[in-house]
Order: sequence, then C-alpha cells, then structure tokens
Amino acid sequence: MLGMSYLQKIERKMGHWAIPNLTVFIIAGQVLLYFMITMRPEQGFGENPLSKVILLPSAVIKGEVWRLITFVFVPPPSRSLFIIFYWMLMYLFGTSLEQHWGAARYNLYLLIGYLASIAAVFIAWGFGSNLAAENSFLLGTLFFAYARMNPNFVIHLFFVLPIQIKWLALLYWISYAYSFLTGTGMARMLVVASILNYLLFFGRDHWREFKSGNRRRSHQASAKAVQKQLLHQCLACDLNSDNAPKTLFRYCSKCDGQCCYCPEHIQNHEHVTADDSSLTSKT
Repeated sequence: MLGMSYLQKIERKMGHWAIPNLTVFIIAGQVLLYFMITMRPEQGFGENPLSKVILLPSAVIKGEVWRLITFVFVPPPSRSLFIIFYWMLMYLFGTSLEQHWGAARYNLYLLIGYLASIAAVFIAWGFGSNLAAENSFLLGTLFFAYARMNPNFVIHLFFVLPIQIKWLALLYWISYAYSFLTGTGMARMLVVASILNYLLFFGRDHWREFKSGNRRRSHQASAKAVQKQLLHQCLACDLNSDNAPKTLFRYCSKCDGQCCYCPEHIQNHEHVTADDSSLTSKT
C-alpha cells in the first residue's frame, strides 16, 4: 500500500495542474449528455450519443481514444427525479471534499479511481470480457470518503427517512464485501478498482484504529481479570463479593495481613496473628 507521504509528493507535483471545482465540471458534462440522450434522433442528434462516449476497450484500440475521457460524463441510467438527487449528492460530497483537502488532493483522489477503473476494464477485455467501463466509482468513492469524514451527517432517504450516512456506508461496504466474496475473479478485480483510491487514502487510518481497538479490548480484559482476582471474601464464612455483591466487606486493622470480614463478623472474630498463615491465605 502506498504511504500518505508518497501520495503527498504526487499531490505537490500535480498542484499546478489541478482543476478547481472539478465536481461541477463533471456534473455539467453529465447533465449535457443526459439531455442529448433523451432527445429523439429526429431532433438532430442522429444515433444515441451514448454509443460514442462509453468506454469500450475494443473501440479505443481502433483509435477512438476520446472514450478514455468521455465515459466519465456518462449520466446514471435513471430517468426520474432520482437523477437530480444523484447529482445533488455528488455536488455535496465532491465540493465538501475539495474544500477540506484542497483541489490538488481531491483531483488526485479522483484520478486514482479513474485510472483504476480503466485498468480493470482493459484487463477484463484482455481476458475475453466485453465489459464497458462504468463511472460508478465517482459517486461511490466520494460517498465513502465523505462518510468517513462526516459520519453523523443525516441524509433523508427517499426524501423522508432520516438516516446517518455512516449506516448507509456500512450497508455499501457489506454489499461490496458480498460481491467480492461471491463474484468471479473479474468481479473481484472491479470491486478493488472501485475502492482503491479510498484504501490508499484511508487504509492506514483504519489499520491504526483496528490495532488501537485490539489494545483497548486487551486492556479491558486484563483489567476485568485483575478485578476478579481481587475478590473480597470473609475469613469467617463463605460470603464473598461474587456471591454477595451488595455486601460491604471491611478489613480488620488489628489482624496481621489483609484480613477481610463481612459486616456480621467484622466485630465478632478472632484476630489473626502473624503465625496464622492458614487463615490469611484465604483472602
């Protein structure tokens, strides 16, 4: 896995080439193409423009290299109001990440996802698959990054049901894990390609949290074990803090060693001397 220091070096080198407001530029291209697709051929556009912009490796090899760029502007297939919701979310996630990271790092984040998706589709084509590249990595990786940095942000699902974005992200991670575990080798490669940029940017933080959580759980288990060993037990009867947790045990100051007694025997017991090791060993 690439370290963040290496990513920062790349970020500094591409700083002058970074495109500000990249999210707005991508959404504008998708909106334009969406209206071109929905217009009928007799209105002047001829064949479906989508056939000329999707990324088909076989077409790129034949010289249609523009597809390496134009597939990013392919709009989602929805023909309802949900496409507006899609663009609203993309704008929210993208602009928030750019404001937090700066244009250079945000551009780098999208660039890694873009290159990984192209590489995955060309590898799949090399193995005989006829898949076209999807730009679903755009909203997916923006969503994961935004949920990571704003876990308590509330989205109104279907414009009605409020839900914190961290729970939606968890559902998406489960679906990705299911696809990875049950899919073919090619499907697994596409899953990895779609989250590669997220793993490079946030993988180290997740690993540190995992190790920190293990240390915390280990410490808590050790503390519970020590607490269980420090069991109060009356020397005169069988009462202890385990079978009588509400009992107030006390220690006798006149006995040698740590001699514990229940309230009934604290005032009525034979004091232990230094030679009574058999009694003190019960504490």
